[in-house]
Amino acid sequence: MQLSEQEIVRREKLTKLRELGINPYPAALFPVDATSKSIKDDFSEGNQVVISGRLMSRRIQGKASFAELQDSEGRIQVYFNRDEICTGEDKGLYNDVYKKLLDIGDIIGIEGELFTTQVGEKTVMVKNFSLLSKALRPLPLPKVDADGNSYDEFNDPELRYRQRYVDLVVNPKVKETFIKRTKITNSIREFYNEKGYLEVETPILQPIPGGATARPFLTHHNALNIPLYLRIANELYLKRLIVGGFDGVYEFSKDFRNEGMDRTHNPEFTVMELYVAYKDYNWMMDTTEQLLEKIALDTNSSTKITVGENEIEFKAPYARVPILDAIKTHTGFDVAGMNEAELREVAQKLGLEVDDTMGIGKLIDEIFGEKCEHFYVQPTFITDYPKEMSPLTKEHRENPALTERFELMVNGKELANAYSELNDPIDQRERFEEQLKLSEKGDDEAMFIDQDFLRALEYGMPPTSGIGIGIDRLVMLMTNNSSIQEVLFFPQMRPEKKAIELTDEEKVIMDLLKTVEELPLVELKNKAGLSGKKWDKSTKNLSKLGIFVVEKRDDGLFAKKVG
Repeated sequence: MQLSEQEIVRREKLTKLRELGINPYPAALFPVDATSKSIKDDFSEGNQVVISGRLMSRRIQGKASFAELQDSEGRIQVYFNRDEICTGEDKGLYNDVYKKLLDIGDIIGIEGELFTTQVGEKTVMVKNFSLLSKALRPLPLPKVDADGNSYDEFNDPELRYRQRYVDLVVNPKVKETFIKRTKITNSIREFYNEKGYLEVETPILQPIPGGATARPFLTHHNALNIPLYLRIANELYLKRLIVGGFDGVYEFSKDFRNEGMDRTHNPEFTVMELYVAYKDYNWMMDTTEQLLEKIALDTNSSTKITVGENEIEFKAPYARVPILDAIKTHTGFDVAGMNEAELREVAQKLGLEVDDTMGIGKLIDEIFGEKCEHFYVQPTFITDYPKEMSPLTKEHRENPALTERFELMVNGKELANAYSELNDPIDQRERFEEQLKLSEKGDDEAMFIDQDFLRALEYGMPPTSGIGIGIDRLVMLMTNNSSIQEVLFFPQMRPEKKAIELTDEEKVIMDLLKTVEELPLVELKNKAGLSGKKWDKSTKNLSKLGIFVVEKRDDGLFAKKVG
């Protein structure tokens, strides 16, 4: 492992601390009794406090120093005075430990007394301090010049998502996003618990990936010697509980879909699904309006939310638009009653890419998604989907070609999906068999036939309405974030590229090529000053690593750095 100069210095300080008999990673409890926020909220001059946190800045002026301590609730100013800390002859705790061996980023504990500075800053006078954890890597803290311009901010998305622990320390707004995420899930729980619904847990590893049309992740259970799937939805298990006699159940579930990744999709995501007996999709629309209004108020103290350039109003009621009407309005095509060939022709006229594996449901979904969805910025229920798009949904009571289903669109994206649930076991079996035909055509997102779920329906499931709400997208809306990676603590990332470690001889060659586009090979060899054996070995390995090439031209051989 190659260390930077600062990392080497910090490790040297670590050794010196141990030589002084100071354990840089003590095991004992530290008796914290205050936080930066509680001190500011209930400030009383002269109060004794015990706090802990990360040293984030300091200004040393001889025997005194002002510093900032950051804990889980913010920052507070602390004042180190040599004579307050070292009351006897030995001034080493201040002169040696604080001034020379502590660094920005170290976690320390402080016992102190509250006072107000001459400029009115609430401050802790340090009476004693302890090192609780020595930071061996420097934090990437931004620097601010005299004009207030910031430099070296930790804002590269790749680094921020990969090193979220650093992101949370140096970018306070990031922490606020995740605090709001918890407020949102708490708000949902409060709403459903007050109605008497039961929060439950269902399997993540499933023998059949049911409840949605999506490509699953496959794994293997060694003890049972069977394939298992990471769930793509928890719907069919929750419905089994309705069969079993619960009137209302909900679950916050981690679901997994082996599909593409972009600013609104992650292969692992969170969904809240609710199922309530003796209800229909009209009741669910009314209930969803009430829920989202409450979430907005609990999270942002207003039903109006700013998302990008749009102001979105979550106060009920929301518009309700049948999907076929939406397609006719925004494309000019009336696709009601069209067969697969006719729909494929419409999609092609609209400039959409389609293939032979796509049935009626997927074609309509593609047309709506590409040509209509983005128009629905304010919360809108898109309703009454064709039967081919909704294999788990009850047939529409007025039109047998449609189903009693809605998707809630907000800011041009789907936020929720809900049905009057299909509880006719014979109809359900026929719908599954239609999905099987799609699978045989090559649609790897078509549903499997779940024989146990069909058996459960045969015992009788009461009329039921269900909904799934994408929690990640909901948090994106409520926190005004345009990327799903911003609302996941640890989003899925490509494997981190390993740093290439070079020998001293290889470094000499690459340093010579650092500032030039190319060099004649003979000139490079002369400047490197390596023996023939070392030169051959180094250039061969650099070529193997893909960072060095030699090009043969009419005027000779030329060496170039790659990348």
